[in-house]
Order: sequence, then C-alpha cells, then structure tokens
Amino acid sequence: MAKNVSDQLVEMLVNAGIKRIYAVTGDSLNEINDAVRREGSIQWIHVRHEEAGAYAAGAEAQLNGIACCAGSSGPGHVHLINGLYDAHRSGAPVIAIASTVASFEFGTEYFQETNTIKLFDDCSYYNQVATTPKQLPRMLQSAIQTALHRKGVAVIGLPGDITKMDAAEIETSTQNYNPIPLIRPNDEDLQKLAALINQHKKITIFCGIGAGDAHDEVVELSQKINAPVGYSFRAKMEIQYDNPNEIGMTGLLGLPAAFHSMHESDLLILLGTDFPYTPFMPTDCKIVQVDIKTERIGRRAKVDVGLCGSVKDTLAALLPLVDQKTDDSFVKAQLSIYADVKEKMQTYVDDTGKKELIHPEFVAHTLDTLADDDTIFTVDTGMSCVWGSRYINATGKRRMLGSFNHGSMANAMPQAVGAALACPGRQVIALCGDGGLSMLLGDLATITQYNLPIKIIVFNNRSLGMVKLEMEVAGLPDWQTDMHNPDFALVAQAMGMKGITVKEPDDVKQAIREALAFKGPALINVFTDPNALAMPPKIEFDQVKGMALSMTKLILNGRMEEVLDTVKANYKHLKDVV
Repeated sequence: MAKNVSDQLVEMLVNAGIKRIYAVTGDSLNEINDAVRREGSIQWIHVRHEEAGAYAAGAEAQLNGIACCAGSSGPGHVHLINGLYDAHRSGAPVIAIASTVASFEFGTEYFQETNTIKLFDDCSYYNQVATTPKQLPRMLQSAIQTALHRKGVAVIGLPGDITKMDAAEIETSTQNYNPIPLIRPNDEDLQKLAALINQHKKITIFCGIGAGDAHDEVVELSQKINAPVGYSFRAKMEIQYDNPNEIGMTGLLGLPAAFHSMHESDLLILLGTDFPYTPFMPTDCKIVQVDIKTERIGRRAKVDVGLCGSVKDTLAALLPLVDQKTDDSFVKAQLSIYADVKEKMQTYVDDTGKKELIHPEFVAHTLDTLADDDTIFTVDTGMSCVWGSRYINATGKRRMLGSFNHGSMANAMPQAVGAALACPGRQVIALCGDGGLSMLLGDLATITQYNLPIKIIVFNNRSLGMVKLEMEVAGLPDWQTDMHNPDFALVAQAMGMKGITVKEPDDVKQAIREALAFKGPALINVFTDPNALAMPPKIEFDQVKGMALSMTKLILNGRMEEVLDTVKANYKHLKDVV
C-alpha cells in the first residue's frame, strides 16, 4: 500500500529518534493518530490537556535530546502554546505538530481556523505550514534540524486534508544530522582572559546551564585560581556536586553567600549564564562573560570582556594559560560565610513546625535524604521552587526540571510525566504547589492510565504563596491568594493512585518512605505553613517597608491574628538574612 503523508511524517519522526507523541487526538489529527497505530514503534500518549502534553514533551527533550507533541485544529493547538513557550525558553528541542483545518478552507474564517504562523511565531525557531504533500518532508527535516541545533521549538502546521494524500518523493535529504563542533574563543582572546585572571586576586565564578557539561573544567579552574563558584538554579544539579569551592545560588531563590562573594570580587567570570536578575549583579568589578550565543553577552550586566565559545571547550583551552594561585584567603572567607548560611538553613529543618503548619523546608530536606541518587525532580514555579532549590542537593546523577525561564505555574506534574516516560526505571518526584497542581489536575489521569510510578508531593499551604509574598513586600495586603482546595489525597485515589494526607510533622518521613516504596503512582498532600518566607539574599529597604505597610493594612482590616502569626513565623528568617 502506498504511503500517505501521515505515514511519511511518522516514519521521519521515528528516524529522528522520537519515541512518542503527546496529544489529544481528534478531527485533523486523526490520520496521524492512525499512522502511529499502524507503524507500531512510536507511542501516542493521550494527555488530558494539550498544555500538559507540551510540558511533558519539553521535559523529555531536556532529558533525551528531542521530543514531540501535537494539537488538533484551533483550540487543540492553541492549548499547546504555554507549554511550548516554556520548552522554547528552556532550550528544549521540541517538534510541535499543529494540525489545522483543510487547506481549501484557509482564509474563510472556517470553524476552528487559526493562523498558525502568527500564533506560534514568538515561541519557536521554525514555524511553517505545509500545504502540499511535497512540502511536508522538506519542512519536517528543516524543523528537526532547527530544533536540534538552535535548541528550541519547531512548529509544523499541517492541514487535515493533506495528511491523507499520497506522500511525494523528494530529492533532498529526509534524514537528520547532529554534528558537534568545537567552539572556543581565538587564541588572542584566550590570552587576554588568562592575563586578566592572573592579575586579579579576588575572583568569583558564576555558572549557568551553559556550563552544565563542563563540571570538571569549572572545578579545575576554581581550584587553580582559588575562586568560589556560584550557580543559577538551572545549573545547580550540574555544578554543585563534588565541588569544594561551591557557594550556592544568588538571585530571587538564592542565599547570601554567592551574593556576597560576587559583590566582594574584583573579577567576576560568568560562564554560560543568561541570569536575568540584574539587581543581584555587581557593578563595581570587572566582569567577563563566556557564552556560545554572543547576543546574550552584556544584556544582564556591564561586561568588560565578552567571549564566544562553549564553556567546556573554552575552559579546556584556557586552563593551561592560567597560573596556579597560592593566596586562598578570599575563597576561604566566602566558604566560611556559606557554612554559616547552611547552618542557619538547618534551623528551619530542625524546627519541623506543628499540626497543619509543617515547615516546607523540613519536607524538602526529608525528600533530599530519602530520594535516590539519580532521581529526577520537577518543581512548580512559586514556593515549591524555593524549597527545591535550597534543600534538594546534587549528586552528579540527579536532574531537576522546572519552568525556570518562562516561570509558569502548573509545570511540575506534566513535566514529571515526560520524565517518567523518557527515563523508565528512574525515580521521578514532582514538588507541586496546591495552586499549580489545581491548574492541570485532570492529567493525574494520564499518570494512572500509563501507570507511571511518579511521586507527587503537594506543598499544600492553602494559598498562592509566592504571590502572597509579592503583595506583602509591595505593601499590599494579600487579597484573593487563598486556595479553597479539594482533598488532594482523595482526588488522587479517585484517579487511581495512592493518596496520603499528612498534617503532623512527625508523619512526614513515614509518608515519604511509604510513597517512594510504592510500585505505582502516589501523591502526598502535606499541609505546610503558609507563612514560611522565601527571602532573597539581599533585602531592600523598600521591601521591609512594604512588609510593614502590608501588616498595618491587615491590622486595619481586622486580621491581627494573621499578622502575629506571620511576624512570629518569620522574625528569625528576616534576622538571619538581613
């Protein structure tokens, strides 16, 4: 039987290494769905919402190199957009198939008609519509090449009537190529950087995810020049482990040590980072930035020297040119500060909280100690992200995924779906907020349908915790941040997974042990303290003033008891950070 366009599409996806398509089938997607069924070696993962499918594909692409999702005409592919934005900004190579109305209906405002070019333009590197059978294979080959090498989303718009037409033979290639180039600065630039390093005494290295494959080179450089090493949240799992000079993160989720070190330096070396929070960057020291994407150089800090290269290749060439430094007073001072910070962090673990006010720091720390060495963690944006970033530690084998650049809610659970399918046999734990989980609650059914042994930890603080804090530091009384939640454990049970509710601190460890030992999917609904604060490493006076103003407004609104609870819960934390 002659191949149709759908058969050809599926064959090309399989040859490119795609293992599954995350989608909700229907109308214009049905021919592709049937081609997947007939081909047999690729899975169709029936998610409950296309946004969840896009998140799952983004997670799989970050773990395994490439993934695919699809959406049917109109609302089906519109639902993909938020997850695709997240994948695109995370540098995840995702192929998105946006099936559309029949090509002969274009331009008539037909039922479910959309303009996919306009729709996906801002969240993709490649975005085209195939309107003839001969276009499809050439466009798909270009889309896959673009996704792989530019590290982002590629969208193929595909009218439903084209999918059932006979496939056309083409003269150009339908296979994919993945050459890995050596990219480093030229010799003159490397000599300039080495001279700069050799002449400065107080140097801090700050790594982003672009340094993720250069762990050994970063550690070797830091020890050769006695430099402390800070890192972004995305780079934590790659840079923290087996790193004697690591001093943690800075930024909104970070801690004082890295902030202090960067501001005490006379030279700051930024490696593979597009760290977005300019207020945390120093302004009175020399700054060097190394990045493979030169358009990023200087857009977050006043960079004195900008070099183009992959971090791994650049450091390999740089190391022989750098002198061994003997003065280690600066790095010792910064490590001492970091040790003090970690000691203070431990106080929030030791004080486990009380009934229905369990300290989330204690929960995250317990997860860290009980989880496997190669666990894949996913974290919701918001407070769950804070506790994951501060208390889940790297081992060299663990991974952590989140919506780090796009900052969307509801990402952790669907990303866990993609992680579990991409890496069967590895433990997958999702750290979910009650607000985030509520958004895509229906896809718990996807987890049970495919019997994915995902463990979901719900940090149930009955509020939009990060938004509450944002309002308070801005001097606003928190308003409309409370969550009227269902019993998440009962919801999980209704969906077909193990559900556990924890209201007492003494029950946390046993509940986590029980869930991790369970062979199938499990959810733990932990009642955490809504007043747990996530203060950044630098407290501005306006933020303190805002908190005071917010408390005053709450008092005037008759909410004195809530004010007292907040003050008591966070006095120690504020004192430690300030």
